[in-house]
Amino acid sequence: MRGLIDRNVTAIDQRLVLLAPPQQEVPELFSNAVFDPPRHTALVHDVQRLRGTVYCSDGALRPEHLTASGRHQIPEDQRSWHLLLLNKAGQVSSCAWYLLHNRVHSVEALRVRSCPLNGSPEWRETFRAAVDNELERAYRDNLKYAELGGWAISPTSRCTSDALLMALATYSLSRTLGGALGLTTATVRHGSSKILRRIGGSDVQIDGSTVPMYYDPHYMCDMELLRFDSRQPNHKYAPLVDQMSERFAEVQVISREYDERRNPIPSFDELFAA
Repeated sequence: MRGLIDRNVTAIDQRLVLLAPPQQEVPELFSNAVFDPPRHTALVHDVQRLRGTVYCSDGALRPEHLTASGRHQIPEDQRSWHLLLLNKAGQVSSCAWYLLHNRVHSVEALRVRSCPLNGSPEWRETFRAAVDNELERAYRDNLKYAELGGWAISPTSRCTSDALLMALATYSLSRTLGGALGLTTATVRHGSSKILRRIGGSDVQIDGSTVPMYYDPHYMCDMELLRFDSRQPNHKYAPLVDQMSERFAEVQVISREYDERRNPIPSFDELFAA
């Protein structure tokens, strides 16, 4: 199994596609960045359809929660990086989003503010103090802060290495974008939270108290709130994160925003010289 994962990591640029958020420059490190708004939009729709299909099949959503075309739309889709794994047919088989925040000071600026624990009389204070502590830690360490979500693996890919590759890819993307501390809400269903813990996700804690597992009535399942530090994946998987990060320069990045740094507009003289 480890040999298979090594091969998949080495060839990650052949399967992984990144969708850049609007109004955000793509780091120059990415040598395979393209400006293609129609394909960007089409792939976001494919991601939303995959989430809609998987979440409804798992009982986490009902058809009325989706668009008429079966897409699971959320506001974060328009502000996040999207990580996509494509199958041999070029279809999206796995996905996640990565939302990088500017300097934030409170849980109220984060998506996780909608977590049911934030409305729990028993856990609200602990939840908010723990998240605020994470924000302060990022500030002290001069790191950005990120939230991860939208995890979906197609049924045909659940017995493959896709889930592990997606988790490794989020670490690599975070490092490529400068490093971050972050949070993700992970479902217990299908062992998703267990996989993320294996890679390096850990409990969110404050003063010896751990933010507990909770039931999310919107997605109708048990969830865990996990923290991650892009500098510290599980030591067992750190070499794979390093190896994948070295390949990230070759991963295709699709942008909706025209980037004059990569595609300078020719001058009047250059046009006529040609």
